[in-house]
Amino acid sequence: MPVRYPAVELATGFLSALVAVNFGATWLTLALLLFVWALVALSMIDFDHQLLPDNITLPLLWLGLAVNTWDLGTGVTTQESVLGAAGGYLSLWSVYWVFKLATGKDGMGYGDFKLLAALGAWMGWQALFPIVLLSSLAGVTYGIGSTLLMSRDKSAPMPFGPFLAGAGLIMMIWGHQIYSFYITRFLP
Repeated sequence: MPVRYPAVELATGFLSALVAVNFGATWLTLALLLFVWALVALSMIDFDHQLLPDNITLPLLWLGLAVNTWDLGTGVTTQESVLGAAGGYLSLWSVYWVFKLATGKDGMGYGDFKLLAALGAWMGWQALFPIVLLSSLAGVTYGIGSTLLMSRDKSAPMPFGPFLAGAGLIMMIWGHQIYSFYITRFLP
């Protein structure tokens, strides 16, 4: 697609500016720019090859743990970061095995587990449920839409990484506002 390359570059520039505006001139901003760029790269690779390479997901996970250990301003403790990484990996790993035992088929790849572990390392265990919820809703919407509008075979594999990455970006940038909205609207 000739428009894809400039669209990805434009989106990356927009997301980078969004991070800079929201987080200012800090070490956290520098780390978050690496976070954004890694998620954009992972999304494009997963769309093209249905692969989330370890040489991007694992450094992203370790950087998330380091950022929170060094207390660069995410508001996530080291303990929450470690629990987020472990919980992110184990939650999708569990879903994978339940699905595999029930159907005999692979429902997702191990790269998805590692990506959610990385997102949990960056944002703590508290962000896992909203990330999984948002990414699942986006993935289902895309799956149904592409099946109906583009005649995609509904049994064809579909990448989940881009939806995890998008939900992770939403939670990283607007997570506090989402939590505040939820607490003020739905909790007594």
